[in-house]
Amino acid sequence: MALAVEQIRRMRGGAQAQLMRCADDSYYVVKFQNNPQGSRILANELLANRLAARLGLPTPPVAVVEVPQRLIENTDELTIELGRGRKACQPGLQFGSLYPGSPAGHVVYDLLPDEQLRDLENIGDFLGMLAFDKWTCNTNGRQAIFFRAAGESRYRAQMIDDGFCFNAGEWDFPDAPLRGLYMRHRVYESVRGLDSFEPWLTRIETKMTESLLEEASSEIPPEWYNFETDALEKMLDQLLRRRRIVRDLIVSSWKSAAQPFPNWK
Repeated sequence: MALAVEQIRRMRGGAQAQLMRCADDSYYVVKFQNNPQGSRILANELLANRLAARLGLPTPPVAVVEVPQRLIENTDELTIELGRGRKACQPGLQFGSLYPGSPAGHVVYDLLPDEQLRDLENIGDFLGMLAFDKWTCNTNGRQAIFFRAAGESRYRAQMIDDGFCFNAGEWDFPDAPLRGLYMRHRVYESVRGLDSFEPWLTRIETKMTESLLEEASSEIPPEWYNFETDALEKMLDQLLRRRRIVRDLIVSSWKSAAQPFPNWK
């Protein structure tokens, strides 16, 4: 667990996350339990991150971050903006996603020009992430950030914002062909067929076992899902059964009018 000691800045996005410095001088993008999208968003973030990491996908390290009441009381910016007015961020256990380096010394981009996007060091990971997003029914478009590690000339993508996996706070799976896709289809130019999504398809089908799902979900603070254990177990049961339909969901995307895989023959 990390302890937040300083608010740095407000981040973009519907969850109204905050960039915060923690006691060990690491920086986390923190989402609060009383964010406008609901506390289950935090549970989704932690669970999806743990599963994606086990698949070998490039996700940031995450942690449960404790934000003390005193810090909130002494920081005017630690608020949630509402339609009318605002309210203080809730103290206690929040979700934190590790920021890649120091905000002052590390440049992170939300978008890259086409040339640099095609030259990404790990562009193939977008295929694995799509398989994952289809499995978990991410009802948002795939979100990513881009940065260069020290001494490197090429950018790397890191996959972020998994709060809308499992259909956000609904915990059901309303599949649709375009859900989970990254908005710039250039990252899918290497797709020639279903084999392009290996080894991730096989890993989902064989490695994402019931015991692994239970292990990952056990790390979620129960207040993040309002102690509704039965609802969590029901969602995990559905997720386990969905492993066998991921290939069909990708084919549905290929056949859609958007044609996200221009080189699939």
